[in-house]
Amino acid sequence: MANKVKYGLKGVYYAVATIAADGTATYATPVAWPGAVSLSLDPEGDTNNFFADNIVYATFSANAGYTGELETALTPDSFYTDVLGYVSDDGGKVVIEDAGAAVVHFALLFQFEGDDTATKHVLYNCTAKRPSMEASTTEDSIEAQTDTIELTASSIYNSTLTKDIVKAKAESGATAYATWTSTVYQP
Repeated sequence: MANKVKYGLKGVYYAVATIAADGTATYATPVAWPGAVSLSLDPEGDTNNFFADNIVYATFSANAGYTGELETALTPDSFYTDVLGYVSDDGGKVVIEDAGAAVVHFALLFQFEGDDTATKHVLYNCTAKRPSMEASTTEDSIEAQTDTIELTASSIYNSTLTKDIVKAKAESGATAYATWTSTVYQP
């Protein structure tokens, strides 16, 4: 039986990517990112119609990946240092924002629950903006504040498929499902 619905974001990980000269990537071991609240990704790219003979003669679609937001309870300090280029000091108890930090590419792994089975996903070539900073004073009740990271996911070249790939997903019956968060799956 296949899923009829999806719900429940969990199992978020990131893995720093090293992009080679040929456009392929290798990935570090995925790092857990606990406290997933929500993930919202919008597809990027245009669809254009070419008209001839008074009809839509051909349609062209450009897949430019996704843009969106990942909301979590807190952004781990490891993400600040591994991806956002912050510098660690005082035995890792202080992280310092480096204004000249270079963009670091990473894979984002996550899981959606379903009515029949869970589905694991990987976005292969992500970049992130620094999270906004906000908090508010405690009043009659305490309301948790979250961090939101703006993401861009674009394609990466895969030499096995000889194609540019953006993302992959696997349901629990797939061979790669069991090791999905220990290594970044690549075809």
